Amino acid sequence: MALRFPYSLPLLLFFYYSFSMIVAHKDEDPTKKTMEEFSGYPIHESQSCFPNSVSSLSVDAQSLQKQIDELSTFSDTPAPSVTRILYSENDVLARRYIKNLMGLSGLSVREDAVGNIYGRWDGYEPELTPVATGSHIDAIPYSGKYDGVVGVLGAIEAINVLRRSGFKPKRSLEVILFTSEEPTRFGISCLGSRLLAGSEALEKALKTTVDGQNISFFDAARSAGYANDQEDLSGVFLKEGSYSAFVELHIEQGPILEEEGISIGIVTAIAAPASIKVDFEGNGGHAGAVLMPNRNDAGLAAAELALAVEKHVLESGSIDTVGTVGILELHPGAINSIPSKSHLEIDTRDIDEKRRNTVIERIHQSAIIISKNRGVGLSEFKIINQDPPALSDKSIIQAMEAASRELDLSHKLMISRAYHDSLFMARISPMGMIFIPCYKGYSHKPEEHASIENIANGVKVLAVTLAKLSLN
Repeated sequence: MALRFPYSLPLLLFFYYSFSMIVAHKDEDPTKKTMEEFSGYPIHESQSCFPNSVSSLSVDAQSLQKQIDELSTFSDTPAPSVTRILYSENDVLARRYIKNLMGLSGLSVREDAVGNIYGRWDGYEPELTPVATGSHIDAIPYSGKYDGVVGVLGAIEAINVLRRSGFKPKRSLEVILFTSEEPTRFGISCLGSRLLAGSEALEKALKTTVDGQNISFFDAARSAGYANDQEDLSGVFLKEGSYSAFVELHIEQGPILEEEGISIGIVTAIAAPASIKVDFEGNGGHAGAVLMPNRNDAGLAAAELALAVEKHVLESGSIDTVGTVGILELHPGAINSIPSKSHLEIDTRDIDEKRRNTVIERIHQSAIIISKNRGVGLSEFKIINQDPPALSDKSIIQAMEAASRELDLSHKLMISRAYHDSLFMARISPMGMIFIPCYKGYSHKPEEHASIENIANGVKVLAVTLAKLSLN
């Protein structure tokens, strides 16, 4: 009696041959290669890879909101405002809170000499350069509770999301809390990330830097438990290539995403700031006794320069060029006294470094002309910092876009007009940023707010992006 097979013999032989080849040559399996190319993830038999569907990712939104609220209580001013100044008592308590959360998430924690805090999840190939994420938790006086914080607490939760999904990273994942992104205490923005990027000029300057109460940087750092018995901060520096990628989650601090109803902003470039200090010196005198033709008014020189800043910025022809006179001080500051001295601090920004620098030069020329025309001295025109803009890495942009699509979240390519620690991390590794909407674009004030739904969306995009980058 003849045997009947449901499939033809050639087809059975094909299956048998294919199975034998897979068993004998797993690393050469063309099916496996096709699956890897299609999914974007390598198949590692001994490790769990990314879940079959990103829809299975779960953010513990209730716990995350609770953490944001709890962290906001470490503040020098009452709720709803947050004030958390570098190396203050509340800053130290907030740091301790973050380190505890990192530990609870299974991260190994370390700190450097200025208080940058690192929490690492070791990958199954720990010798590879890691992927990093993070932001800051310091807060300017009377600000809100989301700026920077979302990028730290959200990063820790992104790690938790991946752990709950069963994911195992190939490259290690690291969460960084950067020291003093805000310039509140010592007038230096992105202090921690600047040092990580190897700023020798900053390291030197910190040896003589004091705050408004004449407390030195090193005395303040030591009071918080850092920089013990040393003034050499070169150990904080990281070599270029220390990370294979860096991604920062942040509230937009602008109204675009909310106004357009878009869930995720994918940052393509960060506008770089330049900060300028200007001092004029006149003669002063009694407001009633000195006649107008005889005056050398340092206050009017400052006012004229402030208008010149606006003029030169608008003349650039680009909406991406901005300028702000954020500080204007008059001496002696009496209503019946002609100002004998004036002090201005000017912020100019652009994603085009050459265009921004042209504006700075025009402001300088205006200061010289105003000084001459008004008979006052231009005692100082000093560029405090003149940082180059940073472009997001194309491969990271693509990973963030793919993550947004897989999560079925609308997204928009955009630039960041505020600058962040990412600006300096771009000098160390490829960089990218994820923005989420915030209420009316408010930031740096108590009304700053991001909904937990938008935060959770950002955390999911971050988690998927970190997974993709880890498996590269």
